[in-house]
Amino acid sequence: QVQLVESGGGLVQAGGSLRLSCAASGRTFSSYNMGWFRQTPGKEREFVARISWSGGSIYYADSVKGRFTISRDNAKNTVYLQMNSLKPEDTAVYYCAADTRYWGPDKQLYAYWGQGTQVTVSS
Repeated sequence: QVQLVESGGGLVQAGGSLRLSCAASGRTFSSYNMGWFRQTPGKEREFVARISWSGGSIYYADSVKGRFTISRDNAKNTVYLQMNSLKPEDTAVYYCAADTRYWGPDKQLYAYWGQGTQVTVSS
């Protein structure tokens, strides 16, 4: 099992930047594929970015491509989401997710989730 704790959310003006962190417990973090998702009230949780266990494969949602960067530090048991050029439509609760078997955009197939961190982008 792994426990995930997100941090780094907050209020930022449009065009600004934030870096989210997701710290994982356990000694086998390096075996987990990791994803970032986000959710706004009344909407489905949507895929943002994902990174394979080795960090060798990365994918982004079209809506954040070129602005967000996902990375991981397996020595620190942490995955990051650097968010630049933020837009009001990026406002959401951001969640990290982990799974040892699945690596894709389907939120239903990730076994472990954090509690989320709020990101608010003002115009």
